[in-house]
Amino acid sequence: MRDPQERLREMPEAITAIERHVHRSKAAFEQDELLQGWFVWNLQIIGEAARALPEDVRVLAPEIEWPRIVGMRNVLVHGYFDIDADIVWDAASRDAPALKPRIEQLLLRLEGQA
Repeated sequence: MRDPQERLREMPEAITAIERHVHRSKAAFEQDELLQGWFVWNLQIIGEAARALPEDVRVLAPEIEWPRIVGMRNVLVHGYFDIDADIVWDAASRDAPALKPRIEQLLLRLEGQA
């Protein structure tokens, strides 16, 4: 079983991967299947890491919408044809970058407890 801090570190890494390409326009995103797949893949990583976190870690950051993150992961992993490109774009361009500092703060808090 992987350490919760290791899971948490995966989240900002995936967000950084998204940030490398999110500067492109939404129109470019809509036309580029590879970019869409890149965003979906990294959003899945974020959701999977969140899903695998123990509840005692999640409660340390109640401002993070853990159920929403895990719910997005479930749609991306199991919803294949129900994936809404607008939602993926919003999650990649707005939600993921806003999540990054919160995850980094939680990581610092956990490292301080160790």
